[in-house]
Amino acid sequence: MTAARRRAVIPLTVVSVLVASAALSGCGSQRDDDVYTVLNSSTDDSYHGWDAATLKRCSARLGITIEQQSVPASQVMTKSLRMASSKSLPDVIQFDASEMPTFAEAGGLVDLTSLGLSTQDIPKGIVDFGSYKGTYYGAARTVNTLALFYNKDVLKKAGLKVPTTWAEMKETAKKLTQGKQYGIALSAGGAEDGVFQFTPFMWSNGGDETDLDSKQVADALDYWKGLLKDGSLSKSTVNWTQADVNDQFMAGNAAMMINGPWQVETLNTKKSLHWGIAQIPVPQEGDDSVGPLGGAVLTVPKTGDTEREKTAAKIIGCMSSEKEQITYARNSWMVPANEKAAAVWRKEVPELDALADQVATARSRTAKVGAGWSSVSLALQSAFQSALTGQNSADALKKAQARATSGN
Repeated sequence: MTAARRRAVIPLTVVSVLVASAALSGCGSQRDDDVYTVLNSSTDDSYHGWDAATLKRCSARLGITIEQQSVPASQVMTKSLRMASSKSLPDVIQFDASEMPTFAEAGGLVDLTSLGLSTQDIPKGIVDFGSYKGTYYGAARTVNTLALFYNKDVLKKAGLKVPTTWAEMKETAKKLTQGKQYGIALSAGGAEDGVFQFTPFMWSNGGDETDLDSKQVADALDYWKGLLKDGSLSKSTVNWTQADVNDQFMAGNAAMMINGPWQVETLNTKKSLHWGIAQIPVPQEGDDSVGPLGGAVLTVPKTGDTEREKTAAKIIGCMSSEKEQITYARNSWMVPANEKAAAVWRKEVPELDALADQVATARSRTAKVGAGWSSVSLALQSAFQSALTGQNSADALKKAQARATSGN
């Protein structure tokens, strides 16, 4: 399960028509008054099992029956729209946080604070993560971001320290590139995975998604190009997903990688691999390492049935309670959204302390552009493919900015 998944890009006009129809018409007659449904993307056996256990506990706690309906991440939006058109929306929808604004902008979600859910003890960045235009629509149970994973044995044998700046990472990656082993692996593919991985470099360098053709963004892309030129980064990076990157690291084909905590469960299956994590290196010493907040948020879709919406909020309240957050974070290696829960989690998994520090400075991809993120993402994906295969970075990003602005 990755934090950046392939998603269907659906015109806002289509979303607006369907969700408005659902909200105005009320619920379909096929609803079972005693059964509540949570739609999510937990198709992976582990995640499906963890969510099933959570919902079983919440069912008992609330005295209702809660069922889970899971579809691939790329289908959550389309499934929700089909259910809206047939007036059979679920009670809770778990959206990827970057996708939630599209449904919110169309008027399809209920303000969670109006249903009694509080944002107390939730850091502002994570509240923003679940908000659209200042309204809190999505409650996160856990969040994640990217970090630098490194092979402890490889660095120790080479007598090298974990890099903290771009210059150090470039030098370290070059020294660690030998034989079949590249110094570093990352995803620069033409999908959201690549964009997710580029944001720490763009943001930490002062770049911004509202100004893709700025020098700061071009310099960040040029940094990636420099790793390719040195041979420290495989040319296949333009085709790799984050899962592919993890495979390369586990196979010994990369000494370091940029990836997220969703890979930890797989990494731990290889007992001979001794890995560590650190914050992603920054342009200059003292800069903040600003990565992307990833994960999903729990939302209440507008169905026209206010009583069911109130119960849906109670389901979210249970699923995102401190106790459930810690349990879910312990299973998934994510970071609890609630500050008090995160403090407990840090003590339990000190080896991921750097990840918690990275989350502290991370921000949402949609914070500045809202539902326009889809256009930005597609534009950046095209820019990577062009720049990393030979085009001038500034020229590729100039086209990207024009594309993002036009919304095509």
